[in-house]
Amino acid sequence: MDITAMVKDAVEKITKDGDLTKAFQKDPAATVKKVAGDKVPAEAIDKIVDGVKAKISLDKAGDALGSLKKLF
Repeated sequence: MDITAMVKDAVEKITKDGDLTKAFQKDPAATVKKVAGDKVPAEAIDKIVDGVKAKISLDKAGDALGSLKKLF
């Protein structure tokens, strides 16, 4: 089981689908289970959720910094 690959896959699916994005905000664990399917053990869900949250936060921070660079 490759948690990093599962996080990457989940981030791609969640960020490209507005309904999944909203669902992730309301219930991250259920959304990850839906996206990842039955192949993910229950004990890995929290790690994947944390990874997805971190990746999405980093992407948003990068976008914000990119916008700031354009101001100068």
